[in-house]
Amino acid sequence: MWFWLIPLIPGASALILAVFGRLLPKKYVSWQACLSVLASFVISLISFFGLLRVPAESLPVVKTFFRWIQSGQFSADLSFQLDPLSSIMTLVVTGVGFLIHVYSVGYMAHDSGYKRYFTYLNLFTFAMLILVTASNLVLMFVGWEGVGLCSYLLIGFWFDRHSAANAGKKAFIVNRIGDAAFILGLFFIFLNIGSFDFRAINAAVAGGGVTTAAATLIAILLFAGATGKSAQLPLYVWLPDAMEGPTPVSALIHAATMVTAGVYMVARMNPMFTHSGVAGHLVGLVGALTAVFAATMALTQNDIKRVLAYSTISQIGYMFIGCGVGAYAAGMFHLTTHAFFKSLLFLSAGSVMHALSGELDMRKMGGLRKYLPLTYPVFLVGAIAIAGVPFLSGFFSKDAILTHAFAERQYFIWALGVMGAVLTAFYMFRLIFLTFFGEERLDHHAKEHLHESPPVMTVPLIILAFFSVVAGYAGLPLVFGEKANLFSRFLEPVIHTGHGGGLSINTEWFLILISVAVSLCGIYIAYVFYRKSPQTPHRLVARFPAVYKLLYGKYYVDEIYNAVFVNPMVKGSEVIYQNFDLKVIDGTINGTAGAAGFSGKALAYLQSGEVKDYALAILLGVVIFIGFLVFG
Repeated sequence: MWFWLIPLIPGASALILAVFGRLLPKKYVSWQACLSVLASFVISLISFFGLLRVPAESLPVVKTFFRWIQSGQFSADLSFQLDPLSSIMTLVVTGVGFLIHVYSVGYMAHDSGYKRYFTYLNLFTFAMLILVTASNLVLMFVGWEGVGLCSYLLIGFWFDRHSAANAGKKAFIVNRIGDAAFILGLFFIFLNIGSFDFRAINAAVAGGGVTTAAATLIAILLFAGATGKSAQLPLYVWLPDAMEGPTPVSALIHAATMVTAGVYMVARMNPMFTHSGVAGHLVGLVGALTAVFAATMALTQNDIKRVLAYSTISQIGYMFIGCGVGAYAAGMFHLTTHAFFKSLLFLSAGSVMHALSGELDMRKMGGLRKYLPLTYPVFLVGAIAIAGVPFLSGFFSKDAILTHAFAERQYFIWALGVMGAVLTAFYMFRLIFLTFFGEERLDHHAKEHLHESPPVMTVPLIILAFFSVVAGYAGLPLVFGEKANLFSRFLEPVIHTGHGGGLSINTEWFLILISVAVSLCGIYIAYVFYRKSPQTPHRLVARFPAVYKLLYGKYYVDEIYNAVFVNPMVKGSEVIYQNFDLKVIDGTINGTAGAAGFSGKALAYLQSGEVKDYALAILLGVVIFIGFLVFG
């Protein structure tokens, strides 16, 4: 099987574009970038079907190239593996990634950094594919850090804008905090197991070679790393600011790459989290709290991309709920469906921005459905899917997570998940009604240039809309039969699928009805607030100004972090700079230079060019020498 080519092709393309990109025609750059990801997708698809014929006992399929690192007892191979979990991820990353590449051809057509953009985009895809196909944690960490670097490059792509440069730095620094915990987790894995290979780790856990306490410590440290990469409490603050990058980058980060990395890592390490128990509960609780917390912040945002950013934080929370209650397959299923409808939503938002010359404020939109006959229906499909309306993909994946939470008697987590579902449906249809319905609030310039996006941008939207509808049918609930959930059955050889704890059929139907009811309730409230009675939100703001300010100010978490961590560190750095760097470091260097200069000037007097001075120096030297011989 040639699955090891999946990450290498985009990597080779990125290298070629980095070295020769400036010499290549613009059209060739985009063609190469897109075709490299398409080639990886084709190989991923072939590998997926090939994997169906591989017996479970022969998994994973591993391709080892050479011993990469060897130092004492520590070793790491450059090796890739393919199993159902990595196969799903390669399909998601390359499939959605290819559509985002194609969309970018139109979206970035007039940008001066066009060639640099596609180089970074290929590099981002390469790093994520390394992460999901690595057969050991060391190589996974290379991909882990790679996506962090690429996020910095792409979020700060327009580095001449102060806000974009700061957003890139913020993403990089916040992720370093999580990565520090991840590295500690790797240290304790080596201390307890002596290997970073996933097969060795799973065998050690299954064979009782890891104590519950050690598993808990390792799992919590790894999850702390995941909270940074996947933007969960308390390290979520970088993701909303990541909207400073180009919109296709937002789609790639939120749907197919970076923020899904933490979920994948937890699913990959599921034996460790299951063995711990405590760490699993922590994962579920943090996910549930994040899901509701982020959803409340999305309620009052007016920037169309920021609404979607907070929705991503919330939806990733649902994936962690699934992992936390032992339903790793359900969490991965939501990751897969979310990749389709979230990339669809971001790219549709980009189409709206493209039509409005970059406008982001929903208060300056309205009535756009008649001007954007293609963007509107696909945007609506994405909104319906994420809201959890029946028969679309988001309904099946979200319902699977909530059902498992209830079955595992995690009622508090289940209740938070239900609350988040109501809020999700509300804020998404608030976005739909403000953007596409009601009176037009467009400024004169935007209305003059209003136009639908070109086919190179709309065709990927149509494809994503199709999968946002049909992808859910790969994971039908148990009420349709034990074999109806094809997704879980495919993942069974790799991860614990969590079959729902033996709920009765009636209970499952009841939970499904609750899920449907809360989604429709959220949509109806949004309809009342923003279509039927548009003055209601203003009256609520006037009645509860403190609540509105708290939500609109995003709970002032950024301000608190700045006051408690950032500002003291900046001021401390300034003190160190003024008192140590300038006075000690620079003082030592400048003092040494000054001493050398003084010595040079002193010795220069001996180089006067006068014969009498040289004769005197010789005489003095002779006297000193004779004195040394006589008295020494």
